[in-house]
Amino acid sequence: MHPFLQALAHYPDSIYVHHSKIEEQLPMHSHKKHQISYVEGGVAFLNTKNNSFFFPARHFIWIPAGLEHNVTSRTSVKMVHNLFFPADLIPETEILKKAGIFPVSNLLMEMINYTQRWNGDILRTDAEAFEFLIALRNIILEVAKTPFPVVLPTTTNEMLRPILKYIHLNVDQPLYLEEVAAHFGYSARSLSRLFQKNIETSFLQYVKLTRIIKSIELLLKTDLSISEVAYASGYNSLSAFSYAFNQIVNQSPAAFKKQSL
Repeated sequence: MHPFLQALAHYPDSIYVHHSKIEEQLPMHSHKKHQISYVEGGVAFLNTKNNSFFFPARHFIWIPAGLEHNVTSRTSVKMVHNLFFPADLIPETEILKKAGIFPVSNLLMEMINYTQRWNGDILRTDAEAFEFLIALRNIILEVAKTPFPVVLPTTTNEMLRPILKYIHLNVDQPLYLEEVAAHFGYSARSLSRLFQKNIETSFLQYVKLTRIIKSIELLLKTDLSISEVAYASGYNSLSAFSYAFNQIVNQSPAAFKKQSL
């Protein structure tokens, strides 16, 4: 077992606090505690067997106990703040049974930053720290009601994986079902079936989600204008980009950028 996972499991009843550049670069793994991770200054993904969860600035990732996962980053990050709660400290709500991305309020962000004075196991005997973390847990339970809607399905299917990679590498270019299918030696109908069978979404929807994730990265990490972000994400008009962004993220690109920054 990885030394970090050994340390995490040493005191099953503790709240474990861990701050690092990224989640120890662990391979796919699971543990018996619920986890929240807040990435400061960077773009990161939670990867599970079936999905890739993109979490932008001012959002935290919720990882329920027992879920096999790892966290990766596409950019350098300032810090990843991780809190691990014993399962009996978190009520079993339907939303918290699954992984999700949730907004970080100003209060929650300040409380997460305050936890940097601790590292490792916080036991009930550490009264002041433990009570503070219980208060933080209560704030988390309050905000964890409406998850961020951008979830990208993934697959281990060896025929589909290179196609998904091709979409990511060429997301700023026109991507048409017939042309991508021909590039990989499929008919349009066969490729459509491959998507539906393995990731339960259509080719067009996958491309749309990939474009929106790309646009969010650009909005957060560059000084490009909204129009420049639209074209760099593969849209041929600002109106089409704004409509798609609103449809998935439930707010305009400008409003999202203002809120996140």
